[in-house]
Parts: sequence; structure tokens; C-alpha cells
Amino acid sequence: MELAAVVIILINILLAVNLAVGTTPIMVWWERRVSGFMQDRSGPNRSHIGGIRLGGLVQSVADMLKLAFKEDFIPSFIKFKMFFVLAPVIMFLCSFLTVGVIPFADRLEINGVSYTMQALPIDLGILWFLAFAGLSVYGIVLGGYASTSKFGILSSIRAIAQVISYEASMGLAIISMLIVYGSVNLSDIAAFQGQLLFGFIPAWGVVMQPLAALIFIVTALAETNRAPFDLAEGESELVAGYHTEYSAMRFGLFQVSEFAAMSAASALIVTLFFGGYQVPWLNTQALHQHIDILMAVSIIVLPFIIYSFTKWIKKNNNWVDPDDPRAKESKILIRIFWGITIVVIAILGLLLLSGLSSNGIHIATAMVQVSTFLMKFFLMNFFFVWIRWTLLRFRYDQLQLLGWKVLLPLALLNIVITATYVLVLGD
Repeated sequence: MELAAVVIILINILLAVNLAVGTTPIMVWWERRVSGFMQDRSGPNRSHIGGIRLGGLVQSVADMLKLAFKEDFIPSFIKFKMFFVLAPVIMFLCSFLTVGVIPFADRLEINGVSYTMQALPIDLGILWFLAFAGLSVYGIVLGGYASTSKFGILSSIRAIAQVISYEASMGLAIISMLIVYGSVNLSDIAAFQGQLLFGFIPAWGVVMQPLAALIFIVTALAETNRAPFDLAEGESELVAGYHTEYSAMRFGLFQVSEFAAMSAASALIVTLFFGGYQVPWLNTQALHQHIDILMAVSIIVLPFIIYSFTKWIKKNNNWVDPDDPRAKESKILIRIFWGITIVVIAILGLLLLSGLSSNGIHIATAMVQVSTFLMKFFLMNFFFVWIRWTLLRFRYDQLQLLGWKVLLPLALLNIVITATYVLVLGD
């Protein structure tokens, strides 16, 4: 195997692992900071290492360390210890493996050889996601059943009912998208969205199928067991549901699984409905042709972005006592950000002056597309967090009514309309 193939495979695996698991501290931090903002409070901002708080991100690191070193306690009344231990592992693996089929960029060509920018370059695509999204509920069921607790059993029953109710609508929403795209391969779907409708509108899934996008986003929220669909964990009714009896890293695995499922759902929503790695109005061919202009614009825009960001840091990180170790954080962070910016600008300038080779153009295009995908990915995760802290939990009857009497008929109607349109116009 060539060196380029090994490097690309490692990059894809690292991206998938970091998006599924590595972003968990950031997601936890976002949960706390966004909820604090919406409830008019500060959120975590006191935990620090040598004065470095990173806006409260250090608190998430402290929590992870606490879970890692905490005593792993299994109650004596647990009868099926193997199921009890397997439950969080199954849930974690199902959520983790889902991200593997997401394309992070268009096919990368190096020395005439084309490489797929996916951790798992398989053609199953959406089917892979649906399979593991359905299997993840087994972790909840096993955890609740093996806990030998009435709260766990009730939580398992709720989770099963919720998955059955919303998987049907999710699958039907995907069918309408498959009629449009004509493929289950996520790389083909992302490439399709690089086109323009009527010569000026990006052919993103949300533009062509807004109803399917709405249905899929709602059902994805339900699949991840996040508010307002967190009936399986309803604290006011079930204490914590299926993970009531868990502690230490087994409990931590359940929490990581929730954020991994949220990341997987966000990545798939971006790929299906928001163009994936596609830059609006700049598909892969256009990026190849205008990569020099894009690099020049980046050199001009980057200092203004960093200036605004560092100004925001100074404004929101003031301390009355100048001797407080946390008062030095702003100066340190500002120097780091400006140092990184200067290095990036210098590299871009050298590349512009020396000119990019064919391989260089393809690599630069892939980097732009990966960055675009990551921006969309984090925005969608932010949307998930925002929804959680905006809407109240549904009652059980409201959840079932929404799934069976609203989303399912709308998904069926959308398939009929889409199929009729394609059949009549043949496009």
C-alpha cells in the first residue's frame, strides 16, 4: 500500500473517531454554556488549570477524569451481570460506528489515484446508519432489563415504543430522498448536491425536500433520546431510567453514546440535506479552478476574524484582581491565536507565491471541503443543544400522536408527491 493511501486512511479514521467521541467534552461544554445563557446564568466558568479555564471547557475534562477514576460499583441485586456490563458497550459501539460512513470531502486524487474520504468506504451509506440506529436501542433495553429495577423496565418499554414510532417516519423520509438522489451511497448523495438548481440555487436536500428534512430532523431528535423526546430518561418520573443503577465509566459510556448519537445524526443531516462538504456555489471543479483566489481571500479575512475574536475574549474575561492567575488567561490565549494565525497566513502566502501543483490543488480543495463539513456539523450540533433547552418534554400520548398521526402521514404524502413528480417529469 502506498504512503498516500495509508495517510488518507489514518486521517479519515481520526476524523470519524474525533467527531464521534473526541467532541464529547465540547458537546458537554456547549450543553452547559448554552443552557446557562438561556437561563440567564454563567454556567461552568470557575474550574481551571493554572488559571486556564477555556471558557469552562476545563470543567468537562475534570468530569471525564472523575468518571474514569470513580469506583465501578455493581449492585448486589443485579442478576444478569453480563447483560448489565454489555448494555453501555452495545449502545456506544452502535453510535460510534455510524459516523464511519460519512464522507468528509469529495474523492481525493493523488498521483492519478482516487481515494474516498470516508473511514468506512462502503456503499451501504444510509442503510448502515438505519441499521445501527435501530440496534442502539438494544443497549437501552438490556440496561433497563438487567438493572432489575422498575425504573429501568419502564424506561426500556418507553425506548422501544419511541424507536418503533419514529423509525417508520424516518425510513419513509429517507425513501423520498432516495427517489431524488437515486443512490444510497452517501458520497454520491453529497456529490449530487454540488449542482445548482435554475443556475443559482444550491441543489441541497433541504431545498428539494423541505418536508423530508423537517421529518428527518424531528425523528433524529427522537432517535437520540434527547429532549423533548427523552422519555426514556425522564428524571421527574424515572429517576434516570435505564442507567439509574450505573456508575463510573459504565455510566460515562451511556453519556458518551448519547453525544456520539447526536454527532452521528448531525453528520447525516448535514450530508443528506445541507450539502455535506459542498461549499455553496463552489463545487469540487470550481474549487480546483479558484483555489488561489480562495487562499488570497483567506489571507485577507483571517486577521479580521481573529481580531474580532480576541476582542471578544478581552471583553468577556476581565478580572478585578490583576494578580489572579485567571487574569493572565486572556493574554496567553490571544498570543496563541495570533501566533497560529500568523503561521497559517505565512504558509498560505508561500503556497500562493510558489504555486500549487496538481496534487497540491486537490489537497487544498479537500482541506476546504473538510473545514466546510466541520462548520456545518458543529452548527447542527448547536441546533440540537438549542432545541433541548428550548422545548419541554412531551408527554407519552403527545409523543405517540406526533409520531403516528402527524409525521407518518406527512412522510407517506411526501413519497407520493415526490414519486409522482419524478414519474411525470422524468427528472
